[in-house]
Parts: sequence; C-alpha cells; structure tokens
Amino acid sequence: MIDVEEILAKMNKNQKINYDKVMQKMVKKWEESDTRPRILLHSCCAPCSTYTLEYLTKFADVTVYYANSNIHPRAEYQRRKYVQQKFIHDFNENTGNNVKFISAPYEPQEYFEKVRGLEKEVEGGARCRVCYDYRLDKVAQKAVELGFDYFGSALTISPHKNSQVINQVGLEVQSLYTTHYLPSDFKKNGGYQRSVEMCHEYDVYRQCYCGCVFAAKAQGINLSKIRREALEFLEGKDADKEFPEITFKINGETV
Repeated sequence: MIDVEEILAKMNKNQKINYDKVMQKMVKKWEESDTRPRILLHSCCAPCSTYTLEYLTKFADVTVYYANSNIHPRAEYQRRKYVQQKFIHDFNENTGNNVKFISAPYEPQEYFEKVRGLEKEVEGGARCRVCYDYRLDKVAQKAVELGFDYFGSALTISPHKNSQVINQVGLEVQSLYTTHYLPSDFKKNGGYQRSVEMCHEYDVYRQCYCGCVFAAKAQGINLSKIRREALEFLEGKDADKEFPEITFKINGETV
C-alpha cells in the first residue's frame, strides 16, 4: 500500500498542502498497479457520505464506519445513523456498488471526557480538533482490527470543516497504528455541490447543526424540538432489519 508520508516528503513544505491532489496521486498509482484498496471510511452523516462514496467507489471497496458519539441527543444520533444506512442501501441499489456499514457503540460520556475543559471553545477550534482525533483514532483501530488497507473520513467534504486540520490529525493517528491514512479534501472539484445535489436526488435528511451539544447551543438550536422530531422520524423504523445486506460481516458474523 502507498504511505501518504512518502508523497508529502517530496512536496514543498512551505506551501499549503492540497490533499485532494495528494489523493489523486495515490489513485493514479493504484490504477497503474491494478490495485483496488479496501477503505474504512468514517462518516458523520449521510450528506457527507454522498459524493464521497460516489467518488471513492470508482477505484476502491468502501465500508462506512459510523463512529459519532459526539452527536447529541441520542435520538438525533439514531436518526442520522438510520439515514446513513438507508442512503448506503439506496446508493448500492442505484449504482450496483456494494458499500458496507459498521456502527461503533454510542458512548457520549466517553466523548464528554475527551473534550472536558473545551466546552466553551468556538466551533472549529480546539474542541473540534480533539473530536476529530477521538473519532479518527477509533477508525484507525477498527481498520487494523479488520485488515483494511486505509482509513479516512468524509468530514473533509464540509465547507464548515478545516480540511488541513482533519488531514493533519489523520496523519498523526496513522503514526500510532499499522495502517495507512487516506488524505482527502472531498469538497474540491465541485464535491460539496455534488453532495447537495445527491441529497436532493436521494431525499436525504440534512441536519441543521454539526452534532455536539456545545455547537448546538451556540447556534441556538432547540434540542428538545430536535429530539421530538427525531423520535417521530424513527417510529416504526429499524435499519438493521430493513437493510441487512449492507451490514459488514466476517464469515457470516456481524463485527
């Protein structure tokens, strides 16, 4: 597999890194060697995974890892998880792909411990960096456990997220594990615009806040209303039963 650090070492360190171009160089090498890597992709929500999956599945086998204990309240976490699963199901049906899905346990107290002392940080600041690290670390661990070639995140498709920081965190996490980080800036080349189009095409729910309680309160989000709406949405729904074919399994067993 290609180590992104090898590519970065040849680049001008005084210039801002275009991580989209870095990934394109990796893709070119995969295509030249007739390699189709297995990628474990962190996704925070269906909207972020739309164009990201459309792009990645052209040259890789992708499994989405839904690891987002930062999302509050629980009902909203569950709504976003259901919408993510439904989108993967619909995307596979429409494109002939075979994207799989894994969900991490919902452990909000673990997240709160990680960001303790950073509750009043502005959106996009130190708290968000810790959150990126917290989630990407989980993805890297799972990638090693299950033997994926690369781990990465769909977060870079958002114009509200700092892709430089996300990629820096990803590279730091890579240094701790025997797996490779997939650099990205999925918003480039019209990626974000395409994600908006795909949300309309697939009728995907687009949330009004990133996810954590701190950002929601800063935006004046009515979390009680969010909870009520999420519970109403979830009534009668069970994604594991509705879309069993997307569940990632090894030897027939769910991981």
